[in-house]
Amino acid sequence: MSANIGRNIKLFREKSGISQEEIADYVGIKREVLSYYENEKREVSLLHLGKIADYLNIDLESFLEEDPTEIKPDLALAFRANELTPSDRDQIVFFKRVVKNFLKMKNLETNGL
Repeated sequence: MSANIGRNIKLFREKSGISQEEIADYVGIKREVLSYYENEKREVSLLHLGKIADYLNIDLESFLEEDPTEIKPDLALAFRANELTPSDRDQIVFFKRVVKNFLKMKNLETNGL
């Protein structure tokens, strides 16, 4: 895998203001494992990378970029909550994925194939 993946996971996570604990909890791994991924001490599985991408609302390809500083999520959500359950997080990620796919389809419709 590319040497940029771990670095880019950390960059996107920090840019989004999300803790390692929050992503690790969503992915179903220990925080330490995510730290190993970010520090490139372990290769991240495609399954985990896909879940991280969904949670951060970015495309998988973004993790391979040499300089991803210009990449921004297609969708940002703001809400207030005292506590989110795992089910709440799953529903938020699902909603972001639906809207992201809708925006891609709308872009294809507008700009043609």
